[in-house]
Amino acid sequence: MQHSQLIQQLRTLRVPGMVEALEQQMEQPGTHADLSFEQRLGLMIDRETTYRSNNKVQRLLKAAKLKLQAYPEDVDYGHPRGLDKSQFASLLSGQWIEHHQNVLITAPTGCGKTYLGCVLATQACRQGYSVRYFRSSRLLESLSIAHGDGRFTKLINQLAKTDLIVLDDWGLENLTLGQRNDVLELMEDRHGSRSTLITSQVPIKKWHAAIGDPTLADAILDRLLHNANRVILDGDSMRRKHASIQQAK
Repeated sequence: MQHSQLIQQLRTLRVPGMVEALEQQMEQPGTHADLSFEQRLGLMIDRETTYRSNNKVQRLLKAAKLKLQAYPEDVDYGHPRGLDKSQFASLLSGQWIEHHQNVLITAPTGCGKTYLGCVLATQACRQGYSVRYFRSSRLLESLSIAHGDGRFTKLINQLAKTDLIVLDDWGLENLTLGQRNDVLELMEDRHGSRSTLITSQVPIKKWHAAIGDPTLADAILDRLLHNANRVILDGDSMRRKHASIQQAK
């Protein structure tokens, strides 16, 4: 079989990573001349595995719709905001998602809580978990609209199956009765089976009052706070720091 026919058959089989590896071997015969058939085949399979893994991560990141492009390797541990490097490194391992735990990041405005939440979400995508990012107010609005057009059950079921949901800017507004019921149903579906990451500028001790109804607040917070990892930040705004640096240039 000629090389062109072999390449075409591999493309028909939809193994583009193997196609790339085979083309490289044909373009660089001297580099691979001393390798056995099994070794050359192994290189092709490795390239296909890497290709599929990278594609999966890109699909997961696209579906997550993160607010920010944020990567673990870019996290600033030097800024004095109380970020514990060892704790955050442990979170980056992804074991909290594997064990269906939650992460709660609280900090004043400008300390980078949304960025850190997106970092953890990006890492989760790299580890093969499905992720969805929501600004809390917009998710609550979407759930309310879904009640009216008959999509609520479908939407809540989709959310229940997502490995990690990120709720950004939680607690800025008091919840209505309908919103409290929706949040409770969401947390009930996810408790013990999926993970939720929340960022908020409101201290956790004030969440009960923000939810409103004491009974529903107890039920919601019981599911949120159980086995939750808390990241509590404090310090000067990183936005002001970066603005000062730009002005100084």
